[in-house]
Amino acid sequence: MTGPTKEYEALDRRPIRSRSTAWAHGIADLAMKVGLTPNQISILGMLFAIIAGLLLGLTDQVEAGPLQRVMWIIAAVGIQLRLLCNMIDGMVALATGRASQVGELYNDVPDRVADVAVLIGAGYAIGGEPALGYLAAVLAVSTAYVRTLGRSLGAPSDFCGPLAKPQRMFCVTVVLLWVGLTPFSWQFTWGLNDDWGIMAGVLLIMIIGTAITIVRRLAHLSRSLRSDPS
Repeated sequence: MTGPTKEYEALDRRPIRSRSTAWAHGIADLAMKVGLTPNQISILGMLFAIIAGLLLGLTDQVEAGPLQRVMWIIAAVGIQLRLLCNMIDGMVALATGRASQVGELYNDVPDRVADVAVLIGAGYAIGGEPALGYLAAVLAVSTAYVRTLGRSLGAPSDFCGPLAKPQRMFCVTVVLLWVGLTPFSWQFTWGLNDDWGIMAGVLLIMIIGTAITIVRRLAHLSRSLRSDPS
């Protein structure tokens, strides 16, 4: 069984600056030393996201206090661990020569599950709105669909924003740290019945930003296909 070519890898690797840092390579080396495969790392990232999403949804079931703050912060950590796994799995795949088309499935499908888990969980979180969470999740999956569609038509992978996956998860993480670390008096409410909080606000921002992202990717794809002489 032979590994994929470098060109194949270049088509699907999201440009991440931290991938070239010493600490990222150190974590990848550690993962290889303990025997983790790229696919296992991808699944681990999905599990971190599912845990984060569950914790977000459960924040609406507990009273405001220390326990709720801990849930917010653990959820934020889970989201960042998910992103870390998303980066490390590719690094390990390249370093060990295990990159493959099957690996693409493990890289992409868990990622979609992770997006859905986090965003729907945010919708059910205290201060959120389920309908906004579901809509944000649908749009997040749609951005990946447009990118994958483009690749299937021969266009290069398009990771443009303004709200691609890293930016979406950054927005959620910032909000979680805000509600987890700041006084409760700093957490405003708004909406028609004054029952939406900061989580509903960030979901609305993500919906708008992700919709713009989809339009931009479709425009890029259209231009790329039109300029292709084949």
